[in-house]
Amino acid sequence: MLNGIAHRSLERRASPAAAIADLIDDRVIKGWPILFNVLSTDLGGFKERILPEAVNRSLKADVMALVDHDTGKVIGRTKSGTMAMRKDKKGLGVTIEPDMEISYARDIVRAVARGDVSGMSFGFVVLEDEWHKEDGKPVRDVIDMEIMEISVVTFPAYLEADVQVAQRSLQQFQQSLTHAYDWRSRYHEIVNE
Repeated sequence: MLNGIAHRSLERRASPAAAIADLIDDRVIKGWPILFNVLSTDLGGFKERILPEAVNRSLKADVMALVDHDTGKVIGRTKSGTMAMRKDKKGLGVTIEPDMEISYARDIVRAVARGDVSGMSFGFVVLEDEWHKEDGKPVRDVIDMEIMEISVVTFPAYLEADVQVAQRSLQQFQQSLTHAYDWRSRYHEIVNE
């Protein structure tokens, strides 16, 4: 196992099966952008899991709610009380109260109500992660992160550019395994001589 401080670059994640946006009271969006302890789909050579403690820091932070990760389309914010985040055994849930006087907010509420848009995603910076192998494949457990934004999204998917950030961390993990293997091999050669 390798514990480490990860790269401080923004990543975005979503899981269509886990991140569902729904509507309550015809104008409030609720959803689960993060489910805990759920292994992601393959992210290009590795899988990822968000641990429950990873969101603790963000529960006290100012986090924005956006449409499709667009910083020009803010529909809620924890600081202003128009977005609430809650943590339970399932994951991180959110409730967003968009301003219906803003056209893009009305549009996203209408799209969610019709079922045309039903995904959620989140933008985050990993502060601490742990790499290990499960069934011979690399898995990254996210232990601590800063959630920068929660988005209601049209296409909830792992974005290729964002996955590259995590792949740099994967390369470090693989290099550490190679160094550990080389050290053990040399040790056994010396002992067996």
